[in-house]
Amino acid sequence: MHMQTLHIAFDDTDSREGRCTTHLAFKLVEQVKRMDAELVDYPLLVRLNPNIPWKTRGNGAVCLRLKAHDSDRIIDYVRQAVEEGSAIGNGANPGVTFFEGDRIPLSMEQFSSKAMYDVMSRQMAEKVAKAANIQYYTFGNGQGIVGSLGAMGCLMIDSDYTFELIAYRKPENCGKLRMVDEQKVIRFAADTYPNTFNNYDRKHERVLLAPHGPDPVFFGVRGETPEVVASAMEALQPEEELDGCMIFRSNQGTNMHLQNELVLAGIKAYTAGRVRCRVGTKPRAMEGGHVIFAVDQGGVQMPAAVYEPTGLASVAAKLEPGDLIEIGCGVRKGTTKHPKILNIEYLSLIELAAVYESHNPLCKECGKRMKSEGVNKGYQCDRCKFRDPGAKKILIQKERELKTGLYIPTPKAHRHLTKPMQRYGREKSNFQLVKVAGGGLSEFSNSVEPPLCGL
Repeated sequence: MHMQTLHIAFDDTDSREGRCTTHLAFKLVEQVKRMDAELVDYPLLVRLNPNIPWKTRGNGAVCLRLKAHDSDRIIDYVRQAVEEGSAIGNGANPGVTFFEGDRIPLSMEQFSSKAMYDVMSRQMAEKVAKAANIQYYTFGNGQGIVGSLGAMGCLMIDSDYTFELIAYRKPENCGKLRMVDEQKVIRFAADTYPNTFNNYDRKHERVLLAPHGPDPVFFGVRGETPEVVASAMEALQPEEELDGCMIFRSNQGTNMHLQNELVLAGIKAYTAGRVRCRVGTKPRAMEGGHVIFAVDQGGVQMPAAVYEPTGLASVAAKLEPGDLIEIGCGVRKGTTKHPKILNIEYLSLIELAAVYESHNPLCKECGKRMKSEGVNKGYQCDRCKFRDPGAKKILIQKERELKTGLYIPTPKAHRHLTKPMQRYGREKSNFQLVKVAGGGLSEFSNSVEPPLCGL
């Protein structure tokens, strides 16, 4: 029987009480490989717009792309596994989608691209799915169909990508304290720099690769290649007996949600993107160490905030009106008391405005600085009593404390999609999937053999 290409994507199977969408993917891959199917890409972990208020923990969805002899059998199995393996009673609202064919419809790519930075409704998702002949199933309120379509349409062929190895706990250990050797994490992070990222925060002496909730993830190691993240298992040597691990290809650490150009006029709540603008007002410090100021784009002004945990507040406080900046941000919804506000994720200082200090003029007779005699009344010298009715204030340009350049949050404040400083200039765009005119996939490269690291 001829093997068909089958795309499977699902989202929102977890809740704050437990479960994990990637863990379900790990279990599904184990099973579908026994059903005479072959993965033709790494399992994809796709993070969507992080500003959606009803998002799951990390707003991550999963897509599996495979070749199979019996797609119908796999579809039946996966649909049932998503329903049974989701925390539906605890707030999960899963959606699972299936598409057979080598070529992902262009409408799917466009939907996915928009889901990175905009608000997409279930109704919009269903309309796209029906038009593209996508099989879909929803549970709970079905909001998970948005993430599943977003993941399926995210090809990451000509866009940046990274990898993550995720190690999973056995069910009996979920909820127990994770024992991770901090010294081994420090050594691993140092030995693999700059090819891994966000595993350890040196400034705050904090392990970043292990979560703290009751979900089945033991740790997740992010990096540039499958080989470097796979090396974590030997380097970290976890003492806890694990259920296994799997490597995902992902848009984490790419700033994919900030590629959209935002226009302040008519900006929508919950969207994300980047804004090129001027500093409109002098920044002011708020309670808690946060800094707020107005930005100006073509005469339209809007408040922007830098929060203390990002580590950027000290930079923002030194901005001056007229500075030309680019900010990556999310739009917080306005209330009856407060307008919409831009929550800044990174700040690029492009051009410093000239800032001047004003001084009283010097006496022409003795050189001492004179004192004003009142508005438009000139100046007089206290020492020699020389009067100069036409004298004016002297403006002297100040040396700015800030330098132009890129400023990003401290690692402990990074979101999943935040691009670490070490990744700038190291972006990838050449994954081995063949793109065809008009969008979509014409065929998959069989050179990809994802190391699944099953223990």
